[in-house]
Amino acid sequence: MLKYLVVFLLFNIKLQAQDSLFLKVHFLYGSKPQKAYKKTQSKWFGGKLGGHVGIELDSNQILNFIPKGKFHIIAHKKNRHSAYTIHDFEGFYSIMGGNFQENKKLIIKIPISQKQKEQFLCIQKSYLAQTPYDYAFLGIRCGAATHDILGQLGILKHFSYRGTIFKIFYPKIVRKKLLKLAKKQGWQIQKQEGTKERKWERD
Repeated sequence: MLKYLVVFLLFNIKLQAQDSLFLKVHFLYGSKPQKAYKKTQSKWFGGKLGGHVGIELDSNQILNFIPKGKFHIIAHKKNRHSAYTIHDFEGFYSIMGGNFQENKKLIIKIPISQKQKEQFLCIQKSYLAQTPYDYAFLGIRCGAATHDILGQLGILKHFSYRGTIFKIFYPKIVRKKLLKLAKKQGWQIQKQEGTKERKWERD
């Protein structure tokens, strides 16, 4: 436990030096319990193809898309069971369960312009006030929702609603795109491995 606390503190200290003209895209990796720990480690939604993703502009405020109400298999245009919400660092990385200090993380720090910052704030305000789409298996989930925002900002290629649904099926797709861009553009990448009691998805 002490090892994870030290790693977390060092990891978190790096995050404090924050310029407001950066977006941080946070990835919680998907996982499932190791066989020996099935009684002590819980199952997560989506398993190794699950996980979660959100976007941070202001310190310790991570915008992310979540289900709210009954889970829909097919998206409903009018009866939307979804919400955009804000989590702090601890809340975001424990949203699937477990100790947030022990969960596998990746943060990609993306430089943005003042115009992109203002556009993000406008999107955030609008989406927090009223969810733009339903949360559904055949619809938008956290990975697609994040891609939608990054597409509007011109960081990733913007897709139509249908294109987003069919091309961005889970967070790993967004993560791979951003990792490729980060290496090409020299963006800062911060990563922390997770507990060995779980099988974590790989990049």
